[in-house]
Amino acid sequence: MEFKDLDPRLSRALSKLNFHKPTLIQAKAIPLALAGKDILARARTGSGKTAAYCLPIVQKILVNKEALPESSSERITTRSIILVPTRELAVQITKFLSDLLIYCSKDVKVANLAGNIPVQLQKSILLEKPDIIVATPSRALAHLESQSLIVYNSLESLVIDEADLILSYGYEEDLQKILTYLPKIFQSLLMSATLTKDVENLKQLLLRNPAILTLHEEKEDNLLTQYAVRCSEMDKFLLIYVILKLRLIHGKCIIFVNDIDRCYRLKLFLEQFSIKSCVLNSELPLNSRYHIVQEFNKGVYDYIIATDEGDFKSEQDTDDELDELDEEEFEDSESNVDEEVQTSKKSTSENKSKKKLRLQKKDKEYGVSRGVDFINVAAVINFDFPTSAKSYTHRVGRTARANQRGMSLSFVVPKELVGQNKNVTCSTAKQDEKIYSRVEKKQSLTNSVIKPYSFEMKQLEGFRYRVEDALRAVTRIAVKEARLKDVKSEILNSEKLKAHFEDNPNDLKILRHDTTIHPARVQQHMKHIPSYLMPKIAPPSGVSSTQEDNEDLGSIPFRKNPPKRLSKNRHKKRKNDPLKTFRISDTFSTNKRQRKK
Repeated sequence: MEFKDLDPRLSRALSKLNFHKPTLIQAKAIPLALAGKDILARARTGSGKTAAYCLPIVQKILVNKEALPESSSERITTRSIILVPTRELAVQITKFLSDLLIYCSKDVKVANLAGNIPVQLQKSILLEKPDIIVATPSRALAHLESQSLIVYNSLESLVIDEADLILSYGYEEDLQKILTYLPKIFQSLLMSATLTKDVENLKQLLLRNPAILTLHEEKEDNLLTQYAVRCSEMDKFLLIYVILKLRLIHGKCIIFVNDIDRCYRLKLFLEQFSIKSCVLNSELPLNSRYHIVQEFNKGVYDYIIATDEGDFKSEQDTDDELDELDEEEFEDSESNVDEEVQTSKKSTSENKSKKKLRLQKKDKEYGVSRGVDFINVAAVINFDFPTSAKSYTHRVGRTARANQRGMSLSFVVPKELVGQNKNVTCSTAKQDEKIYSRVEKKQSLTNSVIKPYSFEMKQLEGFRYRVEDALRAVTRIAVKEARLKDVKSEILNSEKLKAHFEDNPNDLKILRHDTTIHPARVQQHMKHIPSYLMPKIAPPSGVSSTQEDNEDLGSIPFRKNPPKRLSKNRHKKRKNDPLKTFRISDTFSTNKRQRKK
């Protein structure tokens, strides 16, 4: 299968998007989809699944419309629905379809129903009957129940992207209700990175004699290099500072943490050393999240600190994987219950101060570790180790995409080092070793190895006092105010609140006047690394770290540019100074001589 076999308008758009050769899943899935077969495809993230189902859908719509007369009412109808788990993925698919339809945008219309627009306002969009609809299951069900979307006689294909994630998000009931509004015969395409029991149940419910594609691309394992470091919580900050400040990893990085507080704490910590980064979490609205991803892809930011706290419940390991745990670990978890109860009593006062932040509404349809297309990511750093082996697989899948190399680096906290410093301790660190053992077993099934990240800790001890200084400046109040600052900026830039601020200008003045009381203190001398702190493995350019080279330098003056010596004749008087040798009598004598002549 080649792209030139498709509609000329599609092949021209693909060449503009630099799609010259189909990937493995595209070469296998597109001919089957064009033939009308139901498909269940499993392929790794970044393998090109989006184009594998978008191309045949658009191709079939173009062919069917060409066969109908222009005056036919059947030309304007909804033919395909694409269901996705997150809003970010819906925006990404809609953008890809709009780029794909650049030369046939009048013939095929696309609508994204997964945005922040209320359901009632989206009814006007559905009156135009777009050919392709992209939505989350909950939003699609809302329109089907209100009868603003009627596809009982017109639907030709249904796509469920990231099927395992949709089911784990709790959309199973919504999917069953959606099927009651669909025709009896239509083509179904299920795309997933993993095949679970829930996906098998969905397969029996939707698919009829499907073609099952379980694809592993050649040399897949060689593209991703995986490393892990066993270290304490304090050493996490030390390592991330050295790695980013000394540029030991070249290119763009995604740094994953496990909660929103850690997200802002790490951002403020890196700001102490003038390392710019952006934050991505579920508290931010959809438009801001999409804008941050676009800025990261354009290269405005090299480092993005992302949370996948929305995936904790959805990305838990299956029961079969949980049964593999040792009985000793289970006993340890029971013995730790009493300690957790005692610590919870002590931390009640701290939890009261965080109630406001917890009560803040988070986006349930948020997801970063899967679906979102980050471009040219050189490395993924698991600053906080994920809470399941599935989550680890999808995190590291953000790099080594589209036949490009990438690396992942994970920080694992041993049990004996958990809780040494309460200010920087992550609540999920207790399970790091347990989850890491599961990850190693799962990676060994695909012949992948997680290598130890080798380095000399003695070389980094000189930076420790700087890291401790920076962490002292990043207080809990500073983290809280950094979160509130982002929320306030979103309120000020919100288009929905413009009318409110016009009617209530005092509210706008109060928000603009309200400033942070306790911002994180940035020390200017922390921006640069003095040469005496540089480790031998990475000396500054033009400076040698060996004693032999220093001996050959000879005598070095105290000043960089010593002053020039003054010449001896600089202040010597001139022999004939006309101003000092001038006399009035001489002028008279010269005038008399001229008169006599």
